[in-house]
This record gives sequence, structure tokens and C-alpha cells, in this order.
Amino acid sequence: MVSSIRPPGEPGGEATAGTAAASSHTGYPAAPHHPGYAGPADAHAAPPDTAYPAAPDTTYPNPADTLHLTVRRAEYPPAPPAAPPAPHATAPRRPSSGRAVALLVLVAVAAVVPLFGPAAVLDGTGEAEAPGTPGITFLRTVLFAALCVQVGEVFVRRLARRVPGAPLASAPPRWGWWAATAGGVAALGLASVVASGNLVPHQLSDLDVGGLYQSRDGRLALLEVNAFVAAALCARSRRPDSAVLPLAAVIVAEALRAHPPTEEAALVGSGLTLVHLTCAALWAGGLLYALRTLRSWRKGAPEAGVAVLGLYARVAAVLFAAITASGIVSTLRRMPPDTVVDQLTETAYGRTLVAKVLLVGVVAVLALLARRRLKRSPRGGLTTYAPARAEVMVLGAVVAVSALLTAVPVPIRW
Repeated sequence: MVSSIRPPGEPGGEATAGTAAASSHTGYPAAPHHPGYAGPADAHAAPPDTAYPAAPDTTYPNPADTLHLTVRRAEYPPAPPAAPPAPHATAPRRPSSGRAVALLVLVAVAAVVPLFGPAAVLDGTGEAEAPGTPGITFLRTVLFAALCVQVGEVFVRRLARRVPGAPLASAPPRWGWWAATAGGVAALGLASVVASGNLVPHQLSDLDVGGLYQSRDGRLALLEVNAFVAAALCARSRRPDSAVLPLAAVIVAEALRAHPPTEEAALVGSGLTLVHLTCAALWAGGLLYALRTLRSWRKGAPEAGVAVLGLYARVAAVLFAAITASGIVSTLRRMPPDTVVDQLTETAYGRTLVAKVLLVGVVAVLALLARRRLKRSPRGGLTTYAPARAEVMVLGAVVAVSALLTAVPVPIRW
């Protein structure tokens, strides 16, 4: 309750009638009326002493007895680090036009050489074209290409295991199964030609399947078919590198087929063909898979890809030397030195051989260019990709011409 009475000693601390009357206007309660007091005689008379009631004692609580509220800050686990800003979305990368061009060139070569090659090399030689030469050339092109692809994969994967820290789990996918399947189909087609008496079969009744087991060429053809089937099964197994055994059987069968027993020193010729074909398959197929490995590891492990390409380049130099030596010796066996010049220009075999030698020369130049770039920038292996890819394309043409070389008539020793 608020009172208008002020303690004595302060100005205006005395209560007067005026103040009491004013209280009615100010809203404050009037001073209490004490009995026996009639008021002052006049306005200036001092009022008697007035006894005011004592103010009630106000008791404040003891601070010690008060309730203390403790507010604790909640402890939360630390916030995870802020994620880096998302990179700007980029359009998906389009396939390289170079790969598309290389594929088109290889397909064109595989079609053009068998179709037009026999007629071109036989023109003006006086030699008769064997029945089905274009088809046989195409089938042998597919067979040789399939052999190169699968042998090259096994070869380069073994080289990659020698590179420390090579991400073998992210190696390019294998094409071995597809290659073995294509090779098996081509070998089956060639076996059907043998079963029909080295003629193109036009109907099933033309095939003498039982006769395949009675002739040397028939047994070798069946061996190649079965070997490609086994290679395809190995490619699907847990140990795809085991396909090297049936692929070796294909190479042996081709070496024996190329040199019949009636030929002089047939085993020597078969041995030369065995070395030549093995090194050629490792060279061509190995380069293809080495470039695929380099491209696959260009972001995650570029140094490992360059190391694999470097290992391949060292072995390729030895392979090229073996191919050159075995090819020269085989040529001299078929063409005596005093007749080589004439037969190179006047026989289909010689013309085809000249075309193959020219293509191999182009391959050698491209290989030297790629090797030079690799030495200049050992960590920038992608600079060698362009000449090496061109080398693969020319090697595809070499494979097709080599298939044509097996289909044209063998030169006669004069």
C-alpha cells in the first residue's frame, strides 16, 4: 500500500488539512483521524504530536536459502566437416573419334583385302585362283586376328604383374572369350572347306565329316576347332591365362598345315612358321592390349600404364627381330636367291609378300616414333598413343595380308 505520509524530517513530511483535502483529488488515501484531536486552532498552529503506526518489518529471504537453478549447456557431438562443394556438372564425354576411325579402318581392311586382294595379286601372273580364295582369306584373317587378341591379352597381363603398384583390378576387360568364339567359328568354316575336298560347300551333303579324321589337313582343322573351344572355356574360367595352352595348339596346327610332308625339310619350315606366327601374335595382340591398359589407367595410375607400355616396347624389339629373321629365311626357302627378284613381281605369292614387307616397314617406323616419344617423356605415355594406335591399324592390315599369303598358290622352285 502506497502512503502519502513522508517520514519526519523530510520537506513536506508534516500532514495538513490541505494535504488531506488534496488527497481526495490526487487519489491518495486521507490521513487517519485520531480521536481527541479537533484540528489546529488556526491554520498556522502546529498540530500535536501524532503517533503513527510502526511500519511492518519486511523480512527478506536469506540468499543461502534461495533456490539456485543451474543451467547447463547441452553437449552435442562435433559437427562433421563440411562436404566440399560439388563440382560443376559436365556433359558426358563423347567417345573418341580416333577409336571409331581405327575400328572402321580395321573393318574395311578385313573386308577389302579378302575381296579384292586375290584378283589384284593374281592378275597377269598366269596362275589360277583356287576355288573360294576370297572366303578362305577372310576366314583366315578372322582366325589370325582372334589368335592375336587372346595371346596378346595373356602376354601383357603377365607383364603388368611385374609393375609395382599396378591396379590389376581395374585392368581393361578381357576380349578373350569373344576372340576365341570368333576364332572357333572361322576354324569351323575352314574345316568345312577341307571336309568338302578343299572346295566351297554349297549344301550339307557336300560335307564329308568322317573324312576329316582320315586326312592330315582334316585332323589339323579339327584340332584348331577344338583348341578354340577350349580357349573360350578357359577365358570364362577362374584362370583365363590357362588359355595359352590351347592357343599354342592352334599355332602348332597352323605351322604344320603350312608345310605339308611332301615339302623338302618340312619340319624346318614348320619350325620357322611356328616362331614367326608366335612372335607376330605376341607383337600385334600385345600392342593392342598395352594401349588399352594405358588408356584405362591414364587417370588412376598413369605411371603404371606407361611402365607396362615400356616393358612391352622392350620385348617388342626382340619380337620384331625374330619375325624379320624367320620371315627372311622362310622366303629364301620358298624362293631361291637367284629367282627372288623375278618371283617377287611375277607371282601372286611374291606380290603379296612385297605388300606385307612394305606394311611391316611402316609399322617399324611408327614403332620407332612411339618409342622415341616414350623416351623423351617417360611419364607422358599418352603422347605415344597416336603413333601406337596407327601402328595397331597397320598391323591389322598386315594380318589380313598374311592371311592372303596363305591362300594364294605357293611359288614353284625353278
